[in-house]
Amino acid sequence: MKASQADQRILLDVADIDRRLKHAEHQRTNPVHRARIAELTSQRATQTQELMQRIGVRDDLKAEIGRIESDVTTARARRERDKERLTSASAKEAVALENEITNLAKRLNDLEDAELEAMEKLETAEASVAEQEAVIAETNAEGSRLTAEAKAQVADATTAVEQLRRDRDAVAGTVPEALLAQYDRLARTGNGAGLLRARMCEACRMELSGSDLAEVAAAASDDVLFCPQCGAILVRTDESGL
Repeated sequence: MKASQADQRILLDVADIDRRLKHAEHQRTNPVHRARIAELTSQRATQTQELMQRIGVRDDLKAEIGRIESDVTTARARRERDKERLTSASAKEAVALENEITNLAKRLNDLEDAELEAMEKLETAEASVAEQEAVIAETNAEGSRLTAEAKAQVADATTAVEQLRRDRDAVAGTVPEALLAQYDRLARTGNGAGLLRARMCEACRMELSGSDLAEVAAAASDDVLFCPQCGAILVRTDESGL
């Protein structure tokens, strides 16, 4: 294949745009913090499950206190009725009422102790729920911040990709069709083109051997040459050291 040195040098600009385009595409599809955001999402699910368990414990205690308070109300009302009946009861009835009042007093005492214990547990459970809610809030805050940063990067990368594609179309449009087709075939699987600078191919950073350099030096200026190491189109300039 033949192509002027000027046309071959344009391939270096195309290759540079392609490198930047590849980087921008990577940033767009693999935004910063992607792994951490996924980790936080999984972490939040686990934390939310833990919160639900703690809320369940708290709500069970609230229900228990409600039942105790209902029992206390019932026992107190019954005790008051027994006291009223005691004033007009017969001797036999009075003994039974006094025994029941004594039992109710003990029952009330036990209920009040149980209520106090449940309320202490409820205080601990509510603190536990608040603690877990704070943990989730912190996770959400970090997730929101990192997601915003990732979205900003994706937006910037998308803009860059669009601009680079326009730039590539403009630059590549000045390259002869056959030469550009050869470059594109190579670029799909590896390096499309590289500058030969100081006897080194800048596409693969490998130095050419003496015999390879001799072949390059003997070739006509419009011959399209390829790097013996990576296969990229080897673009020669005054910097090639030939």
